[in-house]
This record gives sequence, structure tokens and C-alpha cells, in this order.
Amino acid sequence: MPDVRGCHFPEDLLYDVENHIWVKEEGGGKIRLGMTSVATAMAGQLVAFTPKKVGRKVKAGRSCATVESGKWVGPAKSLAGGEVLASNDALVANPSLANEDPYANWMVEIQADDWDDIKGNYVSGADVAGPYEAKMEADGFAGCE
Repeated sequence: MPDVRGCHFPEDLLYDVENHIWVKEEGGGKIRLGMTSVATAMAGQLVAFTPKKVGRKVKAGRSCATVESGKWVGPAKSLAGGEVLASNDALVANPSLANEDPYANWMVEIQADDWDDIKGNYVSGADVAGPYEAKMEADGFAGCE
């Protein structure tokens, strides 16, 4: 598992480094999205998680959820557009679960439009260390520990 400045990145996932989102392919264009360890470390303790409602459409590059911590409120953006199939009710009830393990606590599941075309915009887990090191350096982020 790649590790950059104390932040872990499972190799079996895809990453949107710019937006600090991980993606897991579920098959047939269905994807599950969550926040990376960098996102949760930067945000601090999460206090609210509000996903788009099931059945709603997410436009490519737009918010699939709103995340709030004591020091930050903002969108969780999805590079892939599509219909929200499910949201993580456990995360809605207890947002800090993402701080405990961001990779076990997904946010939303989307039936992605044109997944085969969009997939190439993500970085594979095997290749994520270099882009994340550069992003952390550019953002002045010391790391997860």
C-alpha cells in the first residue's frame, strides 16, 4: 500500500488527487466514492455528512455530498457524473467514521455515465504516490500524522 507523508492509499482503488476522492469500481459502471486519508486529515474531525439523495443526478465535476468539520465545510466532488444509487447511512449518522477509516467508510455509490471514458482521469493506487507527493508539496500539507 503506497504511503505518502503518513497518509495511506490502498492499491485496489482509483484516486482523484485534486479533489481527494477515492473510487472503487463495483462493475457495470457502478462506482463507490469516499474521502482519502488526506481529505480527512486536512478537514479534521468530521461533524456532518450530507450526501445527494438516492435517485438524484450528479453532474461530472460537481458535488456528490457536502462534508463539514469544525474548520471546514465544502463539497465532495465527483469527476464522474451519474445517478446516485446509494448513500452511506452509517456515515450520515456518525461522520467521524471517515476519520477512523476513510477507506472503509464510503460516501455514495453512483451509476456513472460514460465510465469507460471517465476512468482514465483517475490515478491508479499503484501510481498514486508521485501525484500525491506533488499535491501535498503544492498545498503545504505536512502529512497525516
